[in-house]
Amino acid sequence: MNRTMKLNRKKSRNVIPGFGLSMGVTVTMLSLIVLIPLFSVLLTLTNTTFQEFWSVVTDSQTVATYKVSLTCAAIAAVVNVFFGILLAWVLTRYEFPLRRMLDGLIELPFALPTAVAGIALTTLYSDQGWIGALFSKIGVKISYTKIGIVIAMIFIGIPFVVRSIQPVLEKLDPQYEEAAMALGASRSRIFFKVVFPEILPAALTGFGLAFARSIGEYGSVVFIAGNIPYKTQITPLIIMSKLEQFNYTAATSIALVMVVFAFILLFGINILQAWINKMARG
Repeated sequence: MNRTMKLNRKKSRNVIPGFGLSMGVTVTMLSLIVLIPLFSVLLTLTNTTFQEFWSVVTDSQTVATYKVSLTCAAIAAVVNVFFGILLAWVLTRYEFPLRRMLDGLIELPFALPTAVAGIALTTLYSDQGWIGALFSKIGVKISYTKIGIVIAMIFIGIPFVVRSIQPVLEKLDPQYEEAAMALGASRSRIFFKVVFPEILPAALTGFGLAFARSIGEYGSVVFIAGNIPYKTQITPLIIMSKLEQFNYTAATSIALVMVVFAFILLFGINILQAWINKMARG
């Protein structure tokens, strides 16, 4: 009997037949798409000394692009988490006309070419645009400022947060909220004590994905940024500038810094998620 149960458990785990073949295909695809391209970045720098590498990545103009990209991406990711939770809540908890259309529009930044998004945002938020003209009357300039960069990063990052939180809210049993309400808890207390702990790991995932996407975004940001050195120049732009000058070593050096930072960010968020899940179970 016990042997039969063990065999049934073993069969239930092997939904896809052939572990060796499945693992081989997985490792091959991961190597071709992720590992080999990343390794090629390191291979390009094999003939570069550490002094040359350090002088490139610590150049004053390059450091200024780090600050612009990272600060704007962080602000945009925080805004995306706030509005992403709100959008996911509306899409999962309310029924209203055109809800499915709104749900589909969330993924528009995924399908829209980034250059098209950049041109559209620049036209809309320029001093002569529909929205930019209204703000220019009160002395607020959006295009060619960090405000415009943040808006563009919010645009391309919001789907990551919504799609990370939405499945968790859909699976969350409303009986917990009803029980808390029956015990006299206020709506805000129910959200922060019952709902928020459940969606926090997903919100961190969305934050990390939106942040990582924003710091590497080029097409939708470059037009609205204005590319003013030491003010609105982003790191992907300076990498493209180095490539146009055929300075592949400098471009690869700066790209490596961004890859390392993105890896550290995602690794840290995964550790934080594991700690939160452990505390929740404990």
